[in-house]
Amino acid sequence: MRYRILGESGLRLSVVGVGTWQLGGEWGRNFSQSETDAILDEAAAAGINFIDTAECYGDHTAEKLIGNYLSRRDRSQWIIATKFGHRFRGFMERDEAFGADDMREQLQASLLALRVDRIDLYQFHSGSDAAFQNDLLWKALAEEKQQGKIRHLGISILGKGSERQAREGRPRGVEALQVVYNRLDRRAEDLYFPPARRDGLGILARVPLASGLLSGKYPPGATFAPNDVRARFDAAKMQHDMAEAAQIAAREVPAGVPMSQWALAWCLRNPLVTAVIPGSKSPAQVRANAAAANLVED
Repeated sequence: MRYRILGESGLRLSVVGVGTWQLGGEWGRNFSQSETDAILDEAAAAGINFIDTAECYGDHTAEKLIGNYLSRRDRSQWIIATKFGHRFRGFMERDEAFGADDMREQLQASLLALRVDRIDLYQFHSGSDAAFQNDLLWKALAEEKQQGKIRHLGISILGKGSERQAREGRPRGVEALQVVYNRLDRRAEDLYFPPARRDGLGILARVPLASGLLSGKYPPGATFAPNDVRARFDAAKMQHDMAEAAQIAAREVPAGVPMSQWALAWCLRNPLVTAVIPGSKSPAQVRANAAAANLVED
């Protein structure tokens, strides 16, 4: 495994982390505690030390599974990131909750679910610019940080983007940006990398496998089950991206290199990207993802 410092935060992250949206039940099935334990034990064995989760991956469901795991392991070995701003109501249904009091309530719920005393990286989660510009929210976050419940602050930028949040995060105490970034979606290079470089912010690349399309598993024409979140995505765009992924596999991926590992390493070719956060449904997928670190040159 390789490690990088997250911006100027001092946090030393494995370049491959563990994304945990799948643990909330929206990737086609629910996960048991034993399955979660196996995934995270395999991550630890591979040298991964970074877990990214959120308040609305289920109703703190992913956090609870992670918290149960952490209660039986050495917490100090892990850097834990979670998020705030939404309340889970059902499959792909959330209510926004970005007020200062909402944040405090969610922070306490996340601390209890994760069974920790503080969050290593607490992230504003896919909110609007109007929610972002609430000075009372950032004052409250600073207070919670002073009380020791939060170590560092970040922004997980909404998929369709907000340049304002990237530009104006640092004055609000933000030290990291989590953005959609992969070989099929390079918008972050123009929108978010320049302010991150200017302000010393770390970049976390989410959806690095383009929702699995860069895994090499889904040929053009593939479809997804109704209980898979990808069935909700724009069908025409999905088919376009599948076709482009097939061309990338043929033209860019070296012979003998698994496409998923190549795609993760592709994101990490830029040293501004601290870590990628692929989700994993099994220990085998964790092992495969972690092996992408062998393709990274620093």
